[in-house]
Amino acid sequence: MLSTIFTLAWPTMLEQLMQTAVQYIDTAMVGSLGTRATAAVGATGTVNWLVGATVSSIGVGFLALISQSIGAGDGKTARRAAAQSVTVTAVAGVLLTAITVLLGGAVPVWMQVDPAIRDLTASYFRIFYSAMLFRTASIILGMVLRAAGDTKTPMHAGIAVNIINVVLNVFFIYSPGTVRIFGLELPVWGLGMGVQGAALASALSFAVGGVMITRALYHHRSISPRGEPLQLDRKILRRVFRVALPNMFQRFGTSLGYVVFAAMINGLGEVSTAAHTVANTVESAFYIPGWGMQTAAATLAGNAVGAGDPGRIRRLGRSLVVLEVLLMVVSGGLLFLLAEPLVGIFTRDPEVIRLGTTVLKMVAVSEPFYGIPIVVEGMMQGAGQTRLPLILNITCMWAVRIVGTYICTRLLGMGLISAWACMIAHNLTLFVCFGICYLKGKWIPERA
Repeated sequence: MLSTIFTLAWPTMLEQLMQTAVQYIDTAMVGSLGTRATAAVGATGTVNWLVGATVSSIGVGFLALISQSIGAGDGKTARRAAAQSVTVTAVAGVLLTAITVLLGGAVPVWMQVDPAIRDLTASYFRIFYSAMLFRTASIILGMVLRAAGDTKTPMHAGIAVNIINVVLNVFFIYSPGTVRIFGLELPVWGLGMGVQGAALASALSFAVGGVMITRALYHHRSISPRGEPLQLDRKILRRVFRVALPNMFQRFGTSLGYVVFAAMINGLGEVSTAAHTVANTVESAFYIPGWGMQTAAATLAGNAVGAGDPGRIRRLGRSLVVLEVLLMVVSGGLLFLLAEPLVGIFTRDPEVIRLGTTVLKMVAVSEPFYGIPIVVEGMMQGAGQTRLPLILNITCMWAVRIVGTYICTRLLGMGLISAWACMIAHNLTLFVCFGICYLKGKWIPERA
């Protein structure tokens, strides 16, 4: 069981590690332009989560159906579902591109971004989302491949995208001369586009990733959509969206909570926004073990449910939970020890360093607890159980994090530290709720 888990999990972990490494480099590169540039790029970061989470929820629906079909030995349904994923990707990608680009000027206003950097933020946002069709393909079709047990192809595509992004960042962001990154003086020959250059580099690299993932799916041995009809199939889509819609509402509701949370932090000023952006960037690397295990959990749970093997499902649950806790204990310990030097990579502002280090050390203590809801929710996704996670995630987000942050920052006049304390309380509440679900077996479908 452990061998199978790691076989599925490690490519996803490596892919996310590469994405995080590039996010580190992106933030450091933009940070070299000053606190204002860092704030402009990070101010709408939670909107990115909102959009990405909405797309990912559709992928969860396809992942559940395809992994269960493969577990049941029904290759025909798996291929039909893969073909439908291509159609849905095209429709969703075009719609989201149009919506995000058209709303680019309004988003910084809604996010309460400092008026001094709103135009810069809007410009970054529009360019970044011009490649939304390709990002949609990477997310949805990547999950289709993972449902078939192929986690290496999305990993390879992710690595390529990240390398391209870094190279283009250097060329687009800086003017010819030297730049200080990670404490080193490096010569560069670029176009000097600044923040807009960072957005353009991301958009072009997303385009490459979307093409790579789509091509890989069409060449896949077992779930290639070649020869399958691409017109909408109500029977398949009904099964997909029965799982996807609750997950979509959940992700939309929680991601909207992240947007509101970030908007309240943006209202605390430029230093708090920059510290929050840097701390989020640093923290993301230490969630890699959790999110990598969630992919393995979803795929293996779907296979086990499709095979109708309740004993296998329970053994899988025990293995995943123990392994996840151990990984997140190590991850949280490292975050606590390395918080200050990691924050110092992205900014030289002493106040940003002090504030970012403080909130990271706070959240490091809660990481082992947050690992439980991540992996239990993954198993529930693979098993097609998405309604209960919807209720738990929405309730905990808005009742604990949002209400708590509003009281602390708006009514009591407290700062960023109080907002992150509310975030930690939210994570601990999720731990209790999903821990109870696991112990009571709520994640196992009745038919299994």
